[in-house]
Amino acid sequence: MTPILKAFHPVLLLGALAMGACDFNIDNPNSPNTIGENPNRSEVAAAATGLLIATRADVADWALKGAILGREAYRLDGADPRQYGELEHGPLDAGSRAFGGNHWGEEYAAIRSANDLLRVLPTAASLNAEEQSGVSGYAHTLQAYNFIIVLDSHSQDSIPIDVGTDVSAPPAPFVTRVQAFDHVVALLDAAATELAAGGAAFPFTLPAGFSGFNTPATFVFFNRALLARVEVYRGNYDAALTALTASFIDPAAPLDKGVNMDFSAGPGDLTNALAIDPQTGENFGHPLLETQAKMQSDGISLDRRFLTKLVKRQPRSLGTPQVLTSDLGWIRYPSPNSPIPLIKNEELILLRAEANIGRNDLVSALPDLNLVRQTSGGLPVYTGVVDQPSLLTELLYNKRYSLLYEGGHSWIDYRRYGRTGDLVGFDRPGPPPDQIFATLPIPTAEVQQRQ
Repeated sequence: MTPILKAFHPVLLLGALAMGACDFNIDNPNSPNTIGENPNRSEVAAAATGLLIATRADVADWALKGAILGREAYRLDGADPRQYGELEHGPLDAGSRAFGGNHWGEEYAAIRSANDLLRVLPTAASLNAEEQSGVSGYAHTLQAYNFIIVLDSHSQDSIPIDVGTDVSAPPAPFVTRVQAFDHVVALLDAAATELAAGGAAFPFTLPAGFSGFNTPATFVFFNRALLARVEVYRGNYDAALTALTASFIDPAAPLDKGVNMDFSAGPGDLTNALAIDPQTGENFGHPLLETQAKMQSDGISLDRRFLTKLVKRQPRSLGTPQVLTSDLGWIRYPSPNSPIPLIKNEELILLRAEANIGRNDLVSALPDLNLVRQTSGGLPVYTGVVDQPSLLTELLYNKRYSLLYEGGHSWIDYRRYGRTGDLVGFDRPGPPPDQIFATLPIPTAEVQQRQ
């Protein structure tokens, strides 16, 4: 069974990727072929890369929309007031695939394309058992990633999980949020087992953003990192710590080490849409980021994470009858080729701190908080009150500035703890006032098809 947004299809790679390249070499993205029975090695490789491309389809838009919802960004675009009207003021239009009904169709298209691959994988005589297992673990991991985005953006809704390959089948039933997260964990655990039996190499090449995670034995580190994120979301802190131990967390490694989604200005590829001119473009930093930024150890400079991701620009004001104004431009993604992180070492270290705060093991949480404060932010060692509420406040601040513009993290994290009031500021008082939404609505068409 499948959600009814059936028009989305992943593009398939028709030529092999060069090692380390980020050019996906897309051809005819609107009418890709579905992989058939007994695929050869090239067809499996094309389908595996097509799954990655389908996953990439919403990465930049989710980073932007999640940032707007979580008061990290404005998009002050006079040609489309929904960017600063609907997403911050409402009402959310569930019938709009680009706004209220967003972050659904692309994810389910990727999930279904994984099922298309998984359905025929056992018939692929050109692959040995280890290679089939590795491909299966890869596909299940990317399915889980896409489900996480749907759950992050639809936090109070049930969602469908029985996403089959038959586009003519009736819509899949909704399940509870708890059941959906259980399904994500089951996918990740099954994938970890499959990757462990996946042999020395995948029968396809992953792009540069997966460098260091491009074999079954190393891709599983990405898998366990995603599991750690999910278990922290669910408040299963012991399970999160176990997953982190099996991930790529490493306090001695660069904080930006991790898995990234590649973009490219090459022919037929997709550029990073967030790489726009910080002085003239429509994407602005939210003024709260400057007013809430802490001081570095020199007592003069703001948090290094703020300074390296945003710059001053000529202010712009839009809105009617009340306006939103910002004088901050984004330099987080300086080039159309800039990758977007899916998950990185810095987040894992903060997830470990969060899990230990949740367990009230504050002694274990402090070193991780201080590592990120000092290394990433240039801040002094934390000297505030050491209790659970105070360290949670400190944790949320550091996750916000460490993960700015990377996938709605402020919206997700402050919402989980009922702390979205900490993000209120520079909002229009109304009436009615701007609001931080608890969730995006289920797309109207999905609801109607189940009535």
